[in-house]
Amino acid sequence: MTGRPLRIVRLANFVTPASGGLRTALRELGKGFRTAGHEPVLIVPGDRHTDRDTEQGRVITLPGPLLPGTGGYRVLADRQRVAAVLEGLAPDRLEVSDRTTLRWTGRWARRARVPAVMVSHETADGVLRTWGLPGNLARRAADGLNTRTAHVYSRVVCTTEYAEREFVRIGARNVVRAPLGVDLEERHPALRDPGLRARHARGDEALLLMCSRLSVEKRPGTALDALEVLLRRGWRAVLVVAGDGPLRARLEQRVRQRGLPVTFLGHVSDRAVLGALQASADVCLAPGPAETFGLAALEAMACGTPVVASASSALPEVIGSAGTVAAGGGKAFADAVELLLERGEPERRDAARARAECFGWGAAVEAFLAAHDAEAHHHAGPRPTLPGDAA
Repeated sequence: MTGRPLRIVRLANFVTPASGGLRTALRELGKGFRTAGHEPVLIVPGDRHTDRDTEQGRVITLPGPLLPGTGGYRVLADRQRVAAVLEGLAPDRLEVSDRTTLRWTGRWARRARVPAVMVSHETADGVLRTWGLPGNLARRAADGLNTRTAHVYSRVVCTTEYAEREFVRIGARNVVRAPLGVDLEERHPALRDPGLRARHARGDEALLLMCSRLSVEKRPGTALDALEVLLRRGWRAVLVVAGDGPLRARLEQRVRQRGLPVTFLGHVSDRAVLGALQASADVCLAPGPAETFGLAALEAMACGTPVVASASSALPEVIGSAGTVAAGGGKAFADAVELLLERGEPERRDAARARAECFGWGAAVEAFLAAHDAEAHHHAGPRPTLPGDAA
């Protein structure tokens, strides 16, 4: 462990103002690094160049092209410009939250003699399968990608055992575990709002909530499938969808055609409103089959709302016995929702909150700093002056 303050430069692609879990993780870890006495600098793509000081440290946006069909995602495509910014910043540590388009930064860090970590926010084979690649091909392609990744970075950070497995499979020896977390003060059961709930569901209706990007890899259609099954079984239930993405128009068309009781809110930028939604729902649905952690689900649990998650994701590891898992599509999710609703409300809400309390951001920050061989100084004043600062 190094005892001095460090400039930790973090790079991420696929981050937008409407991003969910990744944006939350970057913000909370940056805040934690700064409080611990280090200097976090985040570089992300945007529509223009900006450079500002924020609660999570310095945030630099560099112009990046829009990726067609992704609902607004941009990438840092200009390697020369990114490399020039990195050289000017003279980082002590590099942290990369993109295992594909930014993997070249691992080689840059080696040449610059900067210890670098790659954070695995999704499994490669899981994402490839959700995009339609057959299982064996997805696994072989993932193994090749992960072998190259593990070779060029000093460490690979995995947030769950689930995320770690594909690196264990290839024999990688530089993998470390560091969980993500939830703000237990910002998210809590007292956010439950009877008025907000009444706007979406009548007293005899179960209020289901899905907080998700509406894209192929998240499988949002499974939530609609589950609702249809529940309605056919005689349940009175409605679904609220908080999130946006390229599949939204198709999902809305299906809802109109089938006459389903579904409300699409789009991206909910007000975190207080989102928290009230999460606390007011009866069950939160997390159908993504390749999630390696599931921050939205954990936030719902912190609000006292249990979660039904895909059995093929990391979420069973996160939610424990406080939720239920579904090994399949809409019918399996409907079965799991019924199991939760049959529990007494106080019991299921208390269990959800108790499980979420195992995942505070403080422990996550400590684990990520350990991955950087960095000590916590618990410095809350002005940021330290480090090599590479402008004179």
